[in-house]
Amino acid sequence: MRLVIDCFKLVKGKGKSIGIYNLAKTLTNHLAESNRHGEHCEEIIVWGNGYNRKDFEIPGVRFVEMKGNPLNKLYCMIWELFLVPGQARKYGADRILFPRGYRPLFYRGKDTVIIHDLIPFFYDKYFPGVLNRVENAYIMSRLRASMKHADRIVTISEFSRREVDAMCPGSGSRVRVIYNGVNAMAGERKESGLRPKEPYLYAVTSSLPHKNAAGILKTYDAYFRQASDPLRLVLVGVESVENVCRENGFRIRPEAAQAVTCYRYIESTEEMHNLLAGARAFLFLSLIEGFGFPPVEAMQLGVPVICSDRTALPEVVADAGLLTDPEDIPGTVECINRLVSDEGLREELVQRGYENVKRFDWDSRTSLYWEVLTQ
Repeated sequence: MRLVIDCFKLVKGKGKSIGIYNLAKTLTNHLAESNRHGEHCEEIIVWGNGYNRKDFEIPGVRFVEMKGNPLNKLYCMIWELFLVPGQARKYGADRILFPRGYRPLFYRGKDTVIIHDLIPFFYDKYFPGVLNRVENAYIMSRLRASMKHADRIVTISEFSRREVDAMCPGSGSRVRVIYNGVNAMAGERKESGLRPKEPYLYAVTSSLPHKNAAGILKTYDAYFRQASDPLRLVLVGVESVENVCRENGFRIRPEAAQAVTCYRYIESTEEMHNLLAGARAFLFLSLIEGFGFPPVEAMQLGVPVICSDRTALPEVVADAGLLTDPEDIPGTVECINRLVSDEGLREELVQRGYENVKRFDWDSRTSLYWEVLTQ
């Protein structure tokens, strides 16, 4: 079997697909490593571009830099809709893996698409107009077509599997749930120059509504008001408290706002992990996730987790974190108070977190992918 992995449209740091980029990169590495002696297929070919060559041109892979500009949306649509079938014939593809979840319209060979989530449909229903309507409509139509016609579908949680089945009834026999793998964090955590000197909470969000930055700040404001000695908050993913409040039409106490340190983006992964590792607790109040990496990363670093009880997050976090309704501010504040004050609970959740992370090791993920790809 000759396996082709279509990474042409993946450019690190561009668009909204950094998680997909990282998954494709790591999965490709593990597939290549586990196929060093041709145990699973005779050849792995990656269709890439000049921007991602350094990440995907690895031992065990034949990297092909495809013509065209992956940053040009029109060309990417043409590639995705029409050009892939011709390239499949040219390179003798027996199966194509599409990490971004979109297959071409007229491809009739064997393929596997990875459906990470159906968040575009969530925005269409609950936040119409936040995303470009035309672009979002195109994405939804492409996802529907891919789910309907794909030979095999991999999705990353039972929640996402149910969403796929609801969107595409009768797809069950073609769908396989494979949780995302989590990369090991080797080495001792170092002190971070970004860390506050005082104890702090750590939260991850973004300016997109489903990441619930407003809910995090409202919750922190409520916690700050009633705590006798409130911890600071480090909030990663937004530029400032003022921007979040202005864009969402609310205010928090000036004293609480001054106790929040915002980082829109931390370029160094090591620095970000070092900052997270020093936190008293990790707060993740997203409204929808197809999987949810941040709570698992916190568990790897020995940081107890308070997490939204929505969508895929309960099955990923399991009993290794405190689950809370992200819109129940008093309930979430109670979770914060419990973790801050109860050292025994903190240690219990840290140990459960270490055990929970073992479910997502890459060796088992890779074996499951090979089962799907060689069917």
